[in-house]
Amino acid sequence: MPKPLHAALLLSGLLASPALAHPGHDSETTTGQTATTSQINGRLASEVEIEVRGGYRYITSNGIPDHEPGRFPNRGNPNRITEQSYRYRMPASPEANDEPTAMRGVIGVALNGVPMDPGTAEFWDPDGRNSRSRDRSSGWNYDALSGKINLGLDDSNAHVQPTGAYHYHGLPVGLIKLRQEAQTEPAMVLVGYAGDGFPMYASVAHEDAEAADSPLVPMKPSYRLKEGDRPGGNNAPGGRYDGTFVQDWEYVAGLGDLDECNGRFGVTPEYPDGTYYYMLTDSYPFIPRYYRGTPDRSFIRRSPGGADNAGDRPRGPRDAGPRQGPPPGERPDGPPPRR
Repeated sequence: MPKPLHAALLLSGLLASPALAHPGHDSETTTGQTATTSQINGRLASEVEIEVRGGYRYITSNGIPDHEPGRFPNRGNPNRITEQSYRYRMPASPEANDEPTAMRGVIGVALNGVPMDPGTAEFWDPDGRNSRSRDRSSGWNYDALSGKINLGLDDSNAHVQPTGAYHYHGLPVGLIKLRQEAQTEPAMVLVGYAGDGFPMYASVAHEDAEAADSPLVPMKPSYRLKEGDRPGGNNAPGGRYDGTFVQDWEYVAGLGDLDECNGRFGVTPEYPDGTYYYMLTDSYPFIPRYYRGTPDRSFIRRSPGGADNAGDRPRGPRDAGPRQGPPPGERPDGPPPRR
């Protein structure tokens, strides 16, 4: 029987590799070891407990990364990292659905207990008084990694909300480096779990999804920029589709290696018999925007810091706005993959 997953993480430490052999295959009650809150080199220590019991995986953490974060506050982000109180739950044996489900807030949690949240609260202002607005009525949502807005992201594509919640908008570079350093040989890098319970990996996977001995290659998403210009006038920003907005992108089935949820079925080191898994990629959508399974209620419209719909703000610790994401059931252009 595979070993259950449990780990105690400190900012200067690595994930406990013996406990990561086959996470999620065990439904027995397990006990995680939680690190004592302290400061290491003047920084808060990361605390996370991951346990599988009663058919669910529970991730409890203080939201502090186990790698070196950027400097906060900074010019684009005025907020300071503070400890949080997270308790997420997801199925330990998830099931894939034929149709995708749109994410609403946090899509998943990294192994260090830091949330993954691709959305922003920044929308094009239809009144033209400002370039951005918390009013989502225009439907044109700025993408965090577009380079068109300064959200003060650090080298791990993360920043801090007004609540003090540190969270990832893209590849968690610091965490990936720690995981790679802990490996004895090159392998797929497990970085976390999505709200529906499926694992999340970073950047590379086996060229042949069903063959563990096939080469590791970068995974290509199946999204592309739309051609031509956006609508203009009072209801849309105009200009060419250049990735500034989430709506600049479209999904084309079969264009890349991954489906519209930025995932696929295949074997991984932790799941040698195969599973559906998500990929975090260095191009759009970076972090998945859709669930292949059914997310647990602890992820529905929940933001880092625990408040519903708490959005990112590039300036000033103001009240948070609504989250990015189309209504449930909607998806990018293109038919969903059939499995």
